[in-house]
Amino acid sequence: MRLRHHAGTGLSFDNLGEVTALARGEWPASAPVGEHWSVTEALPRLLALLDEVDLRATFFVEGLNAELYPDALRELDAAGHEVAFHGWRHEPWGGLEPARERELFERGVQAFDALGLRPVGFRPPGGELTEATIPLLLELGFRYVSPTGEEVSEADGIAVLPFRWEHVDAWYYLDGFDGPPSATALRSAMLDALDAEYATLIFHPFLTGTDERFAVLREVLERAREAGPLRDFV
Repeated sequence: MRLRHHAGTGLSFDNLGEVTALARGEWPASAPVGEHWSVTEALPRLLALLDEVDLRATFFVEGLNAELYPDALRELDAAGHEVAFHGWRHEPWGGLEPARERELFERGVQAFDALGLRPVGFRPPGGELTEATIPLLLELGFRYVSPTGEEVSEADGIAVLPFRWEHVDAWYYLDGFDGPPSATALRSAMLDALDAEYATLIFHPFLTGTDERFAVLREVLERAREAGPLRDFV
């Protein structure tokens, strides 16, 4: 694999639906599933914007979404976007035991396979890998992984395409992260990243709901289009 082809800026979106809330026990027992606004409202708006600016992105989604939102995942693929794997229910990946990690990988791949969407990319929830991750990726036919880190590298034939938290919208928008809680700070970091030799930008559909945040996303995408072709994760 010639990793120099992975220079430049990569655009990606993480998470869909209510999966994380389900995993954390935060989803009300009486609430329906399969109707989350991030899929029914935010995702169509994102797809329209991506089509408008003529950009394609990688969507790292949890495997459970293949069961909850199969049509949405098929729509992503049909629109030319990559559907990649982001855990089964957004499990903190770095602390998994080997048997559990294998179970989650196999379950996710099978769920994606059932939709005809065999994933070749993986981003670990929380950004950390285990000692078993790379061997499992090789065994299951993945081509790249996107954990936290600084340098593009290769591990046993798997391309390692890292991200920095400073280039993740959640760093600025969610409690518990260290970034300044400001859409302006996010805008500055993302636009600066477009000038870097390598950067991975990460947005979350459920964090694009306000006009201010969507305007920042639009500006970043428009500037990315003007800067030239984006890096293809695949």
